[in-house]
Amino acid sequence: MFPSAMPTFFTGFSLLFPIVFLFILGVFAAILMKGIGQWNKNNHAPRLSVPATVVAKRTNVSHRSGSSHHVSSTSTTYYVTFEVESGDRMELCLPGTEYGLLIEGDVGTLSFQGTRYLHFERA
Repeated sequence: MFPSAMPTFFTGFSLLFPIVFLFILGVFAAILMKGIGQWNKNNHAPRLSVPATVVAKRTNVSHRSGSSHHVSSTSTTYYVTFEVESGDRMELCLPGTEYGLLIEGDVGTLSFQGTRYLHFERA
């Protein structure tokens, strides 16, 4: 009884492995294409400088730990929400060096290109 079950297992595995592999490859390709598309869209967007106010700040801390050699790493992504004169708000990712210089309530000129933060000049 047991020997007849083995070929069924290997047949199922040999069918399932390529499907899972192709799925993972497809997800990776989709994420890569989305990033390239956003980068290209930002490059073709005009550079704008508009009056804006800093209305909120937030961080996203991600921690990764590896099982081998007890290696771990932490990275922080910084986001600031700006409100423009029309009342519209946009959240942009920016470097930590500039994040630390901004305070909620700051008023100035925001320079950006698509979803890419360029600079904020305090008034």
